[in-house]
Amino acid sequence: MVIKPVAQKQLAKIQPGQSIAVHVPATTANLGPGFDVLGLALSVCDTLTVHTLETPGVKVEITGEGAAFLPKDATHLIAKTMLERWAEAGFEPSGLLIEATNNIPHGRGMGSSAAAIVSALAAANALLPHNAQVGLEEIFQAAARWEGHPDNVAPAVYGGLTLSWVTDEPSAGFGTVQGVLHPDIVPVIAIPDFELSTHAARGLLPASVDHGVAAANGGRVGLLIHSLAHDPANLLISTQDFLHQSFRAPAMPLSAALIQDLRAQGFAAVVSGAGPTVLVLCNGQDAAQQVAAAIDTHAQGHTQASWRVLIPRVAPSGVRVEVL
Repeated sequence: MVIKPVAQKQLAKIQPGQSIAVHVPATTANLGPGFDVLGLALSVCDTLTVHTLETPGVKVEITGEGAAFLPKDATHLIAKTMLERWAEAGFEPSGLLIEATNNIPHGRGMGSSAAAIVSALAAANALLPHNAQVGLEEIFQAAARWEGHPDNVAPAVYGGLTLSWVTDEPSAGFGTVQGVLHPDIVPVIAIPDFELSTHAARGLLPASVDHGVAAANGGRVGLLIHSLAHDPANLLISTQDFLHQSFRAPAMPLSAALIQDLRAQGFAAVVSGAGPTVLVLCNGQDAAQQVAAAIDTHAQGHTQASWRVLIPRVAPSGVRVEVL
């Protein structure tokens, strides 16, 4: 008996000669107690320019963060994500040029991987024929599945403050809503000169926590949502975390020391995402300037690391596609 090989489905070609730009914001997740739930989009932005070509091959050109070490071929996360999305839809490109301008630091807890995946999915979607394109909800679901959790993906897609969850039916994916943010909320970001992988940070977490600990953390999450929307004066107490930061502290002692110092001064400092960047949620621009000065003073007395301080705006919208 001769077994004939199964013929692979012929993929249609993506139309060459198209050019688009995709802009996607940095994100900070957790915001203290909102582990894997809360996320906030920031005005720091990565830009992706994509050209579909007739000449075969995939080329990636990188400017900024990661230019020295990220792959510049089809193995790059953005290229890989785009090619897989197209293959799922029954398409492939003849040739592809991806120009990535990276402003989001890598390995710092500012959503660089979520930004890459969201921008790749949005770019791939925009370059498909109109009858094969999907909406933002489908892009969010696909990106959250790829990342494994929605807390950075949601604000990267939708902007602003987001609250996300895993649905009761695994096949239904993830849910997310945009939260209300008080206009006086100002984020301050302190980015260290060292990295920490999300995988390593998650590996430090226990498999379970005490019921009382979970209840205490839930109370802080509820208070934090209220504080972010209506009462920024309560940001310090509402950002107290019981689920993850203390377990991760040994992997980033310099970040933990900065957070402890800032909180002792009354500032709502937390780990940004999995770290090691420190996020401080401030009640107004004056408080933000005080935090920036306090970080500088701390750094002068703790010279093991240097800190780059940013006072970005909250990005009210998420990923944006521009046809060139």
